Amino acid sequence: MRIVDAQVHVWGADTPARPWPAGGAAAAHRADPVTVRETLAVLDAAGVHRAVLVPPSWEGDRNDLAWAAAALHPDRLAVMGRVPLTGPANAAPLARWRDRPGSLGVRLTLHRDPWRALFRGGDLDWFWAAADAAGLPVMVYAPGMGAPLAEVARRFPDLRLIVDHLAVPVDARAPEAFAHLAELTALARHPRVAVKATALPCHSRLPFPFQDLHEPLERVFEAFGPRRMFWGSDWTRLPCSYRENVELFTNALPFLSTDDLRWIMGDAVLAWLDWPAEPTAT
Repeated sequence: MRIVDAQVHVWGADTPARPWPAGGAAAAHRADPVTVRETLAVLDAAGVHRAVLVPPSWEGDRNDLAWAAAALHPDRLAVMGRVPLTGPANAAPLARWRDRPGSLGVRLTLHRDPWRALFRGGDLDWFWAAADAAGLPVMVYAPGMGAPLAEVARRFPDLRLIVDHLAVPVDARAPEAFAHLAELTALARHPRVAVKATALPCHSRLPFPFQDLHEPLERVFEAFGPRRMFWGSDWTRLPCSYRENVELFTNALPFLSTDDLRWIMGDAVLAWLDWPAEPTAT
């Protein structure tokens, strides 16, 4: 089984030459930077073959480290990059976004203002239109905003949307963390909406095998199916070992068949993001 982690961060230090925006240090998962070498070692130790690099919000709208990592390890890493949401002038690069090797699409973090308010107010319509026109998949973290996401899916039926972390709020714990599941599963009626089952042990009140996550995961699986549900980690903030996050799916969920796991653990995200299953010859 090919295993692909749908969300991993790497980042550099906050320095005068490469400063983080205000408040970045408070949001970072840890004080020390996370290198590509450390990340690959974590993946290798758990038998994970590939990972999608998602540049972290606390560095600002930077893609440089992630793009460099994907260039060095094209058989292991690819990128869902960040785009400034400050206005329609930022739409132009999206038309050629995938011309850069390893650049698969875009990720938005809309859980804090001002971006949350802009999304609710319709002020990001330029972005959705540009991503749709460019054929770019979009990962979006927008807890509590199922209704505006549904409107985006309705208006742009060909746009591939991926709802991050099952739309669970950052600090929420089960069972309250999953109070929104009816709103989330309602998005499954839109065939181009998928979900990332990432960072979920962060929202459990129990040790491995995280029994309070099983029923919510089964509801999400029943709604979206194995080809629109992507496993991942966000490993730098996990409260458990990386291997336990893998085994939550591979060993602890009896409702998943071997074929279901093949899709959820890797094949589905590769297909959704148009990331070739085999390295492209050069």
